[in-house]
Amino acid sequence: MKSNTISTPQTSSESIRLPDTLQSPFSVNPEFSGFRPLNVIVLMCTFFLMIGSGYLVYELQDEFTEFNRDRINSTWGLIFIIIASALLLFKLGFFIYNIVLYFRYKPVKSVSDELLPTVTVIVPAYNEGKQVWDTLMSLAESDYPMHKLQLLSIDDGSQDDTWYWMQQAKQKLGDRLFIYQQPQNKGKRHALYRGFNVGTGDIFVTVDSDSVVKTDTLRNLVSPFVTNKNCGAVAGNIQVLNNKKALLPKMLNVSFVMSFEFQRSAESALGSVLCTPGALAAYRRTAVMECLPEWINQTFMGKPSDIGEDRAMTNMILKQGHHVLFQRNAYAYTNVPEKYSGLYKMFIRWDRSNVRENIMMAKYVFKEFRKDSKIGSRLLFLNQSFKLIMTYPFTLFMIFFIATHPLLFFSSTLFSILILSSFPVLFYARRYNLEQSFWAYSYSVLYTFGLFWITPYAIATASKRGWLTRGLS
Repeated sequence: MKSNTISTPQTSSESIRLPDTLQSPFSVNPEFSGFRPLNVIVLMCTFFLMIGSGYLVYELQDEFTEFNRDRINSTWGLIFIIIASALLLFKLGFFIYNIVLYFRYKPVKSVSDELLPTVTVIVPAYNEGKQVWDTLMSLAESDYPMHKLQLLSIDDGSQDDTWYWMQQAKQKLGDRLFIYQQPQNKGKRHALYRGFNVGTGDIFVTVDSDSVVKTDTLRNLVSPFVTNKNCGAVAGNIQVLNNKKALLPKMLNVSFVMSFEFQRSAESALGSVLCTPGALAAYRRTAVMECLPEWINQTFMGKPSDIGEDRAMTNMILKQGHHVLFQRNAYAYTNVPEKYSGLYKMFIRWDRSNVRENIMMAKYVFKEFRKDSKIGSRLLFLNQSFKLIMTYPFTLFMIFFIATHPLLFFSSTLFSILILSSFPVLFYARRYNLEQSFWAYSYSVLYTFGLFWITPYAIATASKRGWLTRGLS
């Protein structure tokens, strides 16, 4: 019979006196900071661009009709229209299906203290500086039985003062926190691997070192493991911490709400969340240990995998036949890039991981990988696969469209954004805040014209290694 308390491994860390004036400045529920002049300008420009495009679409109806007629009369054009129409119908049907699933989804309520499992929280850190202190303090303030909670933090060979701030947290928290230092930077996967081997909890929780959590996050996150014995992993609800500082975080905050609270809610209703985010995720110990050797030694095209550790772990747990769920009531707030260069590098890393893990998923998703229904998992796989497969044809068509009918392209594209992005706007406004919801329009314009190249590039360079966004500022 397993003990219902956490054993405490030893750690070696030099004691450094914590300054009396040092306090954690994070806010786990950032409030909307109002419209600044630049914000107003960006939103107004986006709005008038799309309204103007709608007027152009109306004025250029004859040109659109002629353009479509030319495509139908062309062999390649007709083939493209047939394929595009079929994919559009699939995407529309899948979207309606997701809406139905979203309304079926309900987060699991927190179970009692007596039923809560023992938990090991692992925080890997690299060049995070003082932010790792905020992360560890937020976890220490969790409303979770202390005797069932083990906090571990691993410095992955940082070149800045990350280790110093981890020592400060150790000095403040004492035996509640155990810290380790990798002799050199080996990557996040290896830091987590060390935590998985040292941790003693029945549930592993991974939290990024640039994230903070609410006091009830941990207990909400792990409750599905108690109510669902086949639950192998749980994804947390990620929102943007630095959404007051720059335009990109404001846009990404709306995008994250759609990605997590809509998309992952639907996936959770199928028991098949495809990715448990590194910022906040939980895993059943037995499921992790089952795939740990494969996970740490994973390769792609003969090279060790040093990215996508969260998607890879999720994939391997799904392959075991476990359910992977989402907890909307388990919040984490994480920092996102504030500059374009950081944003596209983050997306390249994510898309390379998606390419790799979709290939892995193809090897088992159409087999009998679990006892209950597999249709939902297969539909999710097909949806992602179609997106990847059609990347190049649609990119070539876009280039052709721009070269031959630039005005038609920009007007129709912007008008389509106005229509399609209205759902995220309404969704965010209903869930949170009307003013912030309009950033969905700006984000869609940015992604369409400024980030469209990422997926084709990620597919072509899927074998490349490197985290891309970690370094000294």
